[in-house]
Amino acid sequence: MAEAKITRKSKETDIELLVRFPGTGQSKINTGVGFLDHMLTLFSKHSGMDIELDAKGDLEVDAHHTVEDVGICLGKACTQLFPDIEKRNRFGHAVVPMDEALSEVAIDLSGRPYLHFSADLPRVKLGTFDIELTEEFFRAFSNHFKITLHIILRYGKNTHHCIEAIFKACARALAQSLEENTNYARYGSSTKGMIDS
Repeated sequence: MAEAKITRKSKETDIELLVRFPGTGQSKINTGVGFLDHMLTLFSKHSGMDIELDAKGDLEVDAHHTVEDVGICLGKACTQLFPDIEKRNRFGHAVVPMDEALSEVAIDLSGRPYLHFSADLPRVKLGTFDIELTEEFFRAFSNHFKITLHIILRYGKNTHHCIEAIFKACARALAQSLEENTNYARYGSSTKGMIDS
C-alpha cells in the first residue's frame, strides 16, 4: 500500500491530507463543510482510497477556498501516489444512478489537465456548500492530477442526488483507470511512447 501526504497552508486554508491506495475505502474527513465531507466520504468508499483529511478554511467568507484547495490537495496526492500511470488502465468510465439522477464520467490519465463539466444544476446551497463549487472542486482536482476529466449529468431533479451521482461516478471511473494493466506495463499506454506532462 502506497501513501501520500499533502500539507497546504495559506492565508485562506490550512489543510492536512493523507491518502492511501489501494485501500478499503475508509475515511476520516473534516473540512467544516458538511456536504463536502459527505461527498468525499463516498468518493473514498467507491474509489478504494483511504482518505484522512483535516481542513480549516475561511468559512466566514464562504466555502470556496476550502473546497477548491481540498481539490488541489487531492490532485497533488494522486500525482504522488501514481507516478507509474503508464502501467495502469489509463482510461476509466462509469455511469452511476442515484435514484432519479444519472451521471456519466470518463477519465484519461493523460498528463494533460482538462475538465469538461456539463451539469444543469441550480445555483443554490446544500448546507454551506454552494452548488457551483462542484465544478470548482473537480477543476482543481483535474488540474493538479493532470488528467482529462469529462463529467456529464445526464438528468436529475434532486440537487443532492445529482451531485452525489457525479462524485460516485468519478470515484468509480478513477478506480477503473488506476487498475494495473500488464500490457501497458510492458509496452506503454501511448503510441508516442510517453504520457505528456
